[in-house]
Amino acid sequence: MTADELDFWSFVELANTRLAGEFGFRHQLATEVLLTLNRASNIVTYDLEASVHRPRGRSWSGFRLLFVTWLAGPLEAKKAAELTGMSRAAVSNLTKTLVAEGMLERAPGEHDGRSVLLSLTERGRREMLEVFRAQNEREHEWASVLTETEQRILIMLLDKLITNRTQFDVRGRN
Repeated sequence: MTADELDFWSFVELANTRLAGEFGFRHQLATEVLLTLNRASNIVTYDLEASVHRPRGRSWSGFRLLFVTWLAGPLEAKKAAELTGMSRAAVSNLTKTLVAEGMLERAPGEHDGRSVLLSLTERGRREMLEVFRAQNEREHEWASVLTETEQRILIMLLDKLITNRTQFDVRGRN
């Protein structure tokens, strides 16, 4: 099969065959699990961004920061970074843009002079109600291909992956 003829699943099969046969790697199922997880995450994220957020002039990262602030805020920028899975620098840069657009407000933090407290403006709250309505409908379309039981099993399995990452040296954000 040529590279032009490959689709995702035939590539995974090719990868497993070559990794085992040519290079002697033994954990093909682990590779398949993580390739599939990454692909699914990328497809869903791209779809949500393209169908819900970009038409409204918002990026996926911008939505994540607004979403966390909407539901958990007001909160310190450091906590927003933790909850969104973004770096503090990314949150800081996004905050500047969202403040300029009238979506977020910044205030001095309660703990020290360097921390920043983020909260949604009234405009931000209105937009989040509107945008999340569209997002939630799209989420439902994605999730509805699975039964409710399958959805709960998938959540359980993903939680198991996330929770047990402490068993080895994981690099990256929480």
